[in-house]
Amino acid sequence: MSNLTGQPIIILKEGASRSTGRDARSSNITAAKIIGEVVKSTLGPRGMDKMLVDSLGDVTVTNDGATILDEIDVQHPAAKMIVEVAKTQDDEVGDGTTTAVVIASELLSRAEEMINDKIHPTTIVSGYKKAGERAIEILNSIAIPVSLEDNDTLKKVAITSMNSKSVGGAREHFADISLTAIKQIVEKSGDLNLADLDNIQIIKKEGKSLFDTQLVKGMIIDKEVVHPGMPKRVENAKIALLDCALEIEKTEFSAEIRITDPTQMQAFLDEESQMMKAMVEKIKSSGANVVLGQKGIDDTVQHFLAKEGIMTARRIKKSDMEKLARSTGGRITTTVDDLTTNDLGKAGLVEERKIGEDKMIFIEKCKDPKSVAILIRAGLERLIDEAERALNDSLSVLAAVMRDPRVVAGGGSIEAEIAKRVREYSSKVGGREQLAVEAFAESLENIPRTLAENAGLNPIDIMTNLKTDHEKKDGIWIGVDVFSGKTKDMLKSGIIEPLRIKQQAIKSAVEAASMILRVDDVIAAAKSAAPPPGGGGMGGMPPGMGGMPPGMM
Repeated sequence: MSNLTGQPIIILKEGASRSTGRDARSSNITAAKIIGEVVKSTLGPRGMDKMLVDSLGDVTVTNDGATILDEIDVQHPAAKMIVEVAKTQDDEVGDGTTTAVVIASELLSRAEEMINDKIHPTTIVSGYKKAGERAIEILNSIAIPVSLEDNDTLKKVAITSMNSKSVGGAREHFADISLTAIKQIVEKSGDLNLADLDNIQIIKKEGKSLFDTQLVKGMIIDKEVVHPGMPKRVENAKIALLDCALEIEKTEFSAEIRITDPTQMQAFLDEESQMMKAMVEKIKSSGANVVLGQKGIDDTVQHFLAKEGIMTARRIKKSDMEKLARSTGGRITTTVDDLTTNDLGKAGLVEERKIGEDKMIFIEKCKDPKSVAILIRAGLERLIDEAERALNDSLSVLAAVMRDPRVVAGGGSIEAEIAKRVREYSSKVGGREQLAVEAFAESLENIPRTLAENAGLNPIDIMTNLKTDHEKKDGIWIGVDVFSGKTKDMLKSGIIEPLRIKQQAIKSAVEAASMILRVDDVIAAAKSAAPPPGGGGMGGMPPGMGGMPPGMM
């Protein structure tokens, strides 16, 4: 409301709220810091888990930053922006979400102190931007190139990503599976090696243990063989992938057939049967001994296929059909008439197996599949979910290394080294921006400090030792060993992370902090009132609107 002319002028709708300047900024920073505090305790191998209960009472137990922030229902707009940081990090590189959020939260916390010391937000944003660019330069200069044939290093990268997950001793088993799967699906695109994780199918089934999780060089179809007379196991399979219904199509317009003689009726049925038999003959003549269809299959067609000993499954998802084509080398055919031997996919074995309570079809031993499947087994549903998250992280970091084959050491070592070098750079910046650059360095140091806190160590002792170690010539990869409680060379300890994850975490954190700091006015619209339950009156209408005036019922 404004009163400049002596008359009150209403600008905003009734119920709308507005906070400006210091109040707006303080509210936004506090909300973002709270999000950082939520995930901070999950960082590192000694991080704690969170139990999340949704509105339906379903429970999720995890320490995966992306999952935690995805599950909690955040209302505050600034807090939502920090959640977006985690989603961006997860979408881009699949890991490092907690790191990105903790850095963003700490950048805002340091900025608040500077704002209270009368430093303008624009100056802080400019300092953060310069420090972020310098941090990326430092990262690129000290990153270690890795050969894609160096399976030992790649395996260490996968294991490091799962160190904080509750998969225990199965990490090595999962790392082997992840590495084999990624190497199987990776494809060259110009100068880049791209691994599309959509080409890795993940199936979860309760039962057995994590060590029974297996990689299938092919696909798993969550369907069963359509007819009991069909074979349940086919070796040296030649697979027809059909995107058409194996049944007599109904006409698009109404038609009437007048039959005056019972023999005509039989002839009509025989003709229909012959048409279906002809379909099966075409499939058989192509050489196919397995049919996997995206649409329906008539009972009569099933009968003829069973007689020919052709194993068949139907109503397979379109996405699975596309993966099958990549696995088996076959082509999806839209009509039986076009099916030829060249269209058939090949697999060493197609077999129906019972996994738990369900029957599933395994298509495996494919020659050079560009799409593979992983079957996760564990005794508890929640453990299976956590195993899936661990597997996703390890697949994502390996895909990141395939795309950019450079790595850095973890355990807070890279953050400590960047912080040291950014501090040295701050003196070249000068002015008030120098304070923001120094604050950026302190924010990065919050990662090793948090690792120490989560492991129950004394953060002051650890940070003092870490700074001393990084002043030495060969101390570049010294980080926090949360198990021994000392500082150690993380590279020699095998704690290795992809460069892309660190780059993205710093970029996302700086962008989010800068955006929140630039906001000095929050105008919130009035919340719309929920409609009354039932709506009143007849058919949800107010009384008197249901065709009769009130009192006439």
